[in-house]
Amino acid sequence: MPTAARFVAALCLAVLAWVVSEQIKPLFDEDKAFGNFNLINFVIAVAVGWQVIGSRAGRGLSAAINNGLTGGIVLVFWCLLAHSAIRMFEISMRGRYGGAFEAFSAIFEMMVENGILIATQLIIGALVIGSVASGVIAEMTNKRAS
Repeated sequence: MPTAARFVAALCLAVLAWVVSEQIKPLFDEDKAFGNFNLINFVIAVAVGWQVIGSRAGRGLSAAINNGLTGGIVLVFWCLLAHSAIRMFEISMRGRYGGAFEAFSAIFEMMVENGILIATQLIIGALVIGSVASGVIAEMTNKRAS
């Protein structure tokens, strides 16, 4: 059921995803084509904010902080999975994998590699502060709308 808290949580997490996406780009090679990188992260963030943070709003401040952190972790997981799966599909279209299992396991290898690459103080700090703020803002919106 749509609520103001769900909408605000989705919006806050989407803005966070866009900002962090821009912070991540310089960490990769200069010649890397990002394509729809920001847009994919934005859409995933809307879904995660709506479902994870917004649906749990209204349980108090400490729960809001935990919900925000959970939303940030879920966001990172799904974004890493989505981009790794897209990259695996691009590589598999060139016939670089020996079979389906090798291609499937490559997704998780790429997730780990990209996760290590983006695990900088700037990115982690932005994700923690932004996701906690998203949870708290959703909580405040829920109280105000009630």
